[in-house]
Amino acid sequence: MRNILRRLSAYPALIFLLAAAVSVLVYLAFSAAGGVVGFPLDDAWIHQTYARNLGLRGEFAFIPGQPSAGSTSLLWTALLAIGYVLRLEPHVWAYTLGVLLLGLNAWLVYRLVRRWWPASSAAALAAGLLVTLEWHLVWSAGSGMETLLYAAGALAIFVLDWPAQAGLAGLVAGLAVLTRPDGLSLLPFLAVRAWLPGPPDWRAAVRASLGFGLLFGPYLLFNVSLSGTPWPNTFYAKQAEYAVLREQPLLSRLAEIGSLPFIGVLALLMPAILIGGWQALRQRQWEKLLALGWVVGVIGTYALRLPVTYQHGRYLMPVIPLLVALGAGGLAQIIRPRSGQLLARVFSRAWLAAAVLLALVFWLRGALAYGTDVQIIETEMVATARWVAGNTPPDALIAAHDIGALGYFGGRRVLDMAGLVSPEVIPFIRDEAQLSAWLDRSGANDLETFPSWYPALTAARQVQRVFVTGGTVSPAAGGENMAVYIWQPRQ
Repeated sequence: MRNILRRLSAYPALIFLLAAAVSVLVYLAFSAAGGVVGFPLDDAWIHQTYARNLGLRGEFAFIPGQPSAGSTSLLWTALLAIGYVLRLEPHVWAYTLGVLLLGLNAWLVYRLVRRWWPASSAAALAAGLLVTLEWHLVWSAGSGMETLLYAAGALAIFVLDWPAQAGLAGLVAGLAVLTRPDGLSLLPFLAVRAWLPGPPDWRAAVRASLGFGLLFGPYLLFNVSLSGTPWPNTFYAKQAEYAVLREQPLLSRLAEIGSLPFIGVLALLMPAILIGGWQALRQRQWEKLLALGWVVGVIGTYALRLPVTYQHGRYLMPVIPLLVALGAGGLAQIIRPRSGQLLARVFSRAWLAAAVLLALVFWLRGALAYGTDVQIIETEMVATARWVAGNTPPDALIAAHDIGALGYFGGRRVLDMAGLVSPEVIPFIRDEAQLSAWLDRSGANDLETFPSWYPALTAARQVQRVFVTGGTVSPAAGGENMAVYIWQPRQ
């Protein structure tokens, strides 16, 4: 057995890929055991709808024939579109990409630990395996979303050598922006890394700038051509929709947002991260400090601008692989599992055992959560979209907040009350009186929503409920059933 493990350890990328595949398959099995296979959030179907139109029609559009900037991730949409070009089953292709990206994140974490702690090969291998078990990341791998693609870009910025790979680092930063607009947050840290610790290398800086500009410039022009603004509609819509959350005290927002990545094994690695950060500061280990700075910057930015915690804090998930690298490497410098001192030996082994146990417990809890999330989307959003497809006229105009499954399965024109493909709604996105007038002006035929999301609209005299899903999973989880209402404009 030891010989087999020794031989496998010579191929870390293969180990991580196999571990990622097993981990994701377990999550899919939990979902299938609940009777459905799908995605755990409606936004995945937004990407699928854009990808289908791109792959089969060659247009970047949510509604065929109407190009729009409603997709957060150009790069992820393009990757998903490959599946449609090749006529692959959409779920299978999305899951395959998720497995590959989870394995890639594990390998990059392994490389990063080896870079920062060259003598800690065992810690590097353990860190990579931990990535494939960290429940947020496995959930992301099966989510059909771009989260792990963005996380891999962030890791690569710190893995690539400077100045030898400066041009490639610039390209990666550009790809990160194409993956998510907040990829722009990596640029300052890439720039600072270029100047530390030695004298500036102007040629490397120019190569990095050219690499970044090669992608960033066309990206801005592409968005302007679609919507007249440099960023996707989601960039503006999300901040407008959740502006009320910014009224909470900043410290409470920071505490709530900052705790999300640590729900799981990272809670036990936090002391190692803090101690490692202090040691890095004392020893002026700039790359580690920059990585920590990026993590803190991401948490602070979301606390300031978009303090949302839904979907297990998915906006914060890209920082988790970096935290795993910092935590695993830092822990290896602290513990002494083979120490001659009994107390040190017992304490070290107990810490390791607790970390392994906690990782496994949350991995299983994450699988249960994933299965529940998929069931909610399938029995609410997807079920409603299928009802719309079979029970409304082909030319019906449907107003909805969650448009992903509706766009993919409904086959109807859509008014997007969340502003992703209907950006004109963003200035009054939470004002139900103005939304009502907008629905009247736009000629909406039906309204699809959870009733409590728009209590005034769904209780108005001019609406009549014609469908409710009747699903049991969402109410059991503290939610409600989605409904469809006939919208009758005021005369």
